[in-house]
Amino acid sequence: MNKQDIRQDSPKAWLLAARPKTLTGAAVPVMIGLTLAWVDSRTYIADLFSWTAAMLCIIFALIMQINANFINDFFDYVRGNDQEDTRLGPLRACSQGWVKLTSMKRAIALTTCLACLIGLPLIAYGGMEMIVVGIVCVLFCFLYTTHLSYVGMGDVLVFIFFGVVPVCITYYIQLHTCTWQVFIASLACGAVIDGLLIINNYRDRENDRRDGKKTLVVEIGAEASEWLYLSLGVGAVLMGVVFWINHHVLAFILPFFYLLLHILTWHKMRCINHGRELNICLGETARNVLIYGLCVSIGLLLI
Repeated sequence: MNKQDIRQDSPKAWLLAARPKTLTGAAVPVMIGLTLAWVDSRTYIADLFSWTAAMLCIIFALIMQINANFINDFFDYVRGNDQEDTRLGPLRACSQGWVKLTSMKRAIALTTCLACLIGLPLIAYGGMEMIVVGIVCVLFCFLYTTHLSYVGMGDVLVFIFFGVVPVCITYYIQLHTCTWQVFIASLACGAVIDGLLIINNYRDRENDRRDGKKTLVVEIGAEASEWLYLSLGVGAVLMGVVFWINHHVLAFILPFFYLLLHILTWHKMRCINHGRELNICLGETARNVLIYGLCVSIGLLLI
């Protein structure tokens, strides 16, 4: 695919800029949080679960992910990190000229405002503290690309904003509380999704080192990153013992299918080691994230 294949600012250009494959990372934590809330709501006399709030949470998460993708696309291009001759990852809209810079600026503003509008009604379900949650999400959406990813904070932010925040806040919006089991489940979810960042940074480690981007992969080296990638999947599945403790045995057992796929991707990652071919592993990791979310959710619903 090249610049001539895509008409500038066309629907296809914006679809590519939105990076649909990344949306699993936004949807899975909310899906797990909602499933936990729905299952636990059955223990209450009153039916506390709100499908309206559930849809708002899902839409908010998806829009925020698209917003983050637009921000990343724009600022990486401005900083000169998306040079066509050295880039190993999937092509980006701004660097390829698929989307004008002025159009991307408007899209960032639009998706930011849209996310805020979608999130505003959640105040009725989760209280005024949802305003703080929304502001923090938007703020760190910008800070990640512009600063924090360059100082080794990316993995911490994944655990927070793709684990703890979406799982726990989604659960809280429904039941107005949060349990330690839900918190552990959120850490497990964050570990699974952090695999996406690890494989992405593993692929880009030489370019990041050259550009002064101090990712965790750059700091600990390739071999340690390979074992970290494996450990994240193993740790996530083992943390699922909280489901077993809470009498949801299948929610602990079914994710072992995810773990098998995760190990196969890890083996492929080590064999490829470097270059654009690692994008295969990135795609498989995104698939594995979705499978993990489905395994946990189905396991919770079946018992």
